[in-house]
This record gives sequence, structure tokens and C-alpha cells, in this order.
Amino acid sequence: MTDSTKHGLSIADMRREYREPGFDDIDVNPDPFRQFEAWFQDAVDASVIESNAMILATATPDGRPSVRVVLLKGMDEDGFIFFTNYDSRKGAELEANPRAALLFYWPELTRQIRVEGRIEQVSRRESAEYFHSRAHLSQLGAWASRQSSVIPSRAYLEERMATLVEQYDGREVPLPAFWGGYRLTPETFEFWHGRPNRLHDRLQYGRQLDDSWEIERLSP
Repeated sequence: MTDSTKHGLSIADMRREYREPGFDDIDVNPDPFRQFEAWFQDAVDASVIESNAMILATATPDGRPSVRVVLLKGMDEDGFIFFTNYDSRKGAELEANPRAALLFYWPELTRQIRVEGRIEQVSRRESAEYFHSRAHLSQLGAWASRQSSVIPSRAYLEERMATLVEQYDGREVPLPAFWGGYRLTPETFEFWHGRPNRLHDRLQYGRQLDDSWEIERLSP
């Protein structure tokens, strides 16, 4: 008997039958960025909660992985942009191993998109522009939290925040040196669409040496 059964759960029996139509090779955009934009707009139009939420996977040089949810905050012809504390665990791993993977999952649409590629920090100008577009208290939160570090209590964090609120009352909050953006430049995309009988659609785009994209259909 599995632990899930002993506790009244039947995880093995949890399944969803996908009935939505998939997508054909002829319907996809030859440019994966344009295909991403089309699916992202569909998620927004469908009122998917936090449609810009994406799972970010990083790893140490010896292959120890870690994963978390972050928010997509920009996209351009060079890649996908998000912001965080450079001294966090993910920041340390990206410094040592500047490769990562992203996953967008929109269950309402039975779709997911995987993106893999290289990571680099965005310019300080880009980081400053986004930082100062955030709410005042969110800016102070970046200073209050030394992300991923051990703290003695919740009260310790709240006291740090209260001190900063008083210190920067009516004043501009400077961009922390330890905080800013990253850009993932894709080398591969995979677009997944759920289909009946688990015969899902999977189309993979691979970047070629001349920066063109090769599209291949993968077995589900």
C-alpha cells in the first residue's frame, strides 16, 4: 500500500482527459518567438491566473538542480527577462553555470512551453528602469530581504522593513547593487498541447548556426 493510499488519497487515479483540439505543423509560426506571443496572448485572453508565471530551473556546475516560480517581466528578440536578487541561490547557480530552463504551464488551455538557453545579466539601465517602476514598498522589500539567506525570525524581517520604510519616507529608493535582471537567450523551444489518449502534440524548435530555427515533431 502506498503512502498516498494509507492517507486516503489515490494519486495514481488522478488523471484528466484532454479533449481540446491540438495543433498541426502547418499551423505553427516558423519563428518560435511569434508562436510564443500567440500562445501567451491566448493565456491572457483566457484570464489564466498569473499567465506570466514561469518555472525557472537552474543547476550547480556538478549538476545539482533547483527550481522555483518567477515572473516573466519582459521579452525581446534576444530572450526572456526576469528580475531577482543576484545573491540568491538561483543567482549563485547562474553565476557558476549560466544555463537555465523555463516552463510556462497553462492548464486551462492544456498547453505548456519549455525554453532552454544561456543566461546573462541585463544592463544596469534596464534593471533600474524596472526597479523604479515597482511599487515603493516592493522596492524596499528588495533591500529588506537578503534572499535565500537564513534569518532568525519573521519579526527580524519585518523590523528591517520598518526601518527602511522610515528611512526612505518621501525619498527615492536606490537600485541595490545585488538586485537586477537576467535574460535567457533561447537555444530550444518546445510547444506542448494536450490531446486525447495521451497522444499529445510536441513541436520543438532548435536554433541553427545561422540563427534560423528547425522545427521537429517529438513523440509524446
